Amino acid sequence: MVSAIHAQDVSLERGGRLILSGLSFSVRSGAALVLKGANGAGKTTLLRGIAGFLPLAGGAMEVEGGDGESEIGGQSHYVGHLSANKPAMSVFENLMFWCDLNGGESPRIEQALDAFDLSALAHIPASYLSAGQRRRLGLARVLVAERPIWLLDEPTTALDSSSQAAFIRVCNSHLAAGGLLIAATHMPLTFDTFQELQLGAGGPDT
Repeated sequence: MVSAIHAQDVSLERGGRLILSGLSFSVRSGAALVLKGANGAGKTTLLRGIAGFLPLAGGAMEVEGGDGESEIGGQSHYVGHLSANKPAMSVFENLMFWCDLNGGESPRIEQALDAFDLSALAHIPASYLSAGQRRRLGLARVLVAERPIWLLDEPTTALDSSSQAAFIRVCNSHLAAGGLLIAATHMPLTFDTFQELQLGAGGPDT
């Protein structure tokens, strides 16, 4: 099990422009780190750097515990701004795709459908879903395969109050089981155990 992520003097660039510089933080298992800041502050950039989608321009990022043979991204679920659903596939088929891709177990699909109130929509094509339903489907994939680290970018976008509450319950269960979560948000977002990291203002949205 992953016990912590540590960042030391991390710098990240996008498009040749320095977005973050000299950033250090630690987040331990059983806790969430909530990234706050205005558009352009570097929240998405930092999540993508943690996931390994962007190379570090400086500093170091390491995971304590977990699979020593795997980078942080290989031990993570990443859900970005876009939910990455396949429109022509049903809700169930989308979750089956992520289950197979990430080496999950099929019984977890039903659990994910229940947790995000999607069971009644299981055989509906994703293209027919509302914005909130599409977001719930995108988030539900974190439950179909075990990963100790969840990296979530604006996870509550388009969710109504009941769906936000369900999302928080899912996240708190993950943390209570020893998981770790890092989420970027413009909205108030609280978990049973969390800390906030405020990122400074920048230029265009990152």
